[in-house]
Amino acid sequence: MFRNSIILFVLVFFVMVSCDSNRIYDEYKSVPNKWNKDSIISFKINPPDSLNHYNLFVNLRNTNEYKYSNLFLIVEMVFPHGKTITDTLEYKMADPTGKLLGTGFTDTKENKLWYKEHIMFNESGTYKVNIQHAMRENGKVNGVVDLEGITDVGFRIERTDKK
Repeated sequence: MFRNSIILFVLVFFVMVSCDSNRIYDEYKSVPNKWNKDSIISFKINPPDSLNHYNLFVNLRNTNEYKYSNLFLIVEMVFPHGKTITDTLEYKMADPTGKLLGTGFTDTKENKLWYKEHIMFNESGTYKVNIQHAMRENGKVNGVVDLEGITDVGFRIERTDKK
């Protein structure tokens, strides 16, 4: 009986995960032990078309070792013809009690963080997205050199219904 319950749970889990019809691109890269402030995580993207609109997300997986209530990221998008857009973004990572936000049943939480919405990829070719952390501790000028608790950084593109 117990074995059948496990098999049913696994099947339901895979069905729910695979039913993601809005996903166009979704990739993660692992962060070894600590995320160094000079370490840039890059994604090369070939958008499917230049006619539809898309929502863009930065995805993160973090553990309880992440000790901050927020996260600052520098996200840079390099267009195929050389134009670059750089954004400094702040995300809330914990509630006022210190409980980490995100989804997940274990100590690892997954966060889907908005980057840009309703975007069209007007240029044909390969886009590059670079992500690095820009964390600082309160009252300190120098940034956090090695950020602990982030295990994976991802980038996601989803189809949107807006035209």
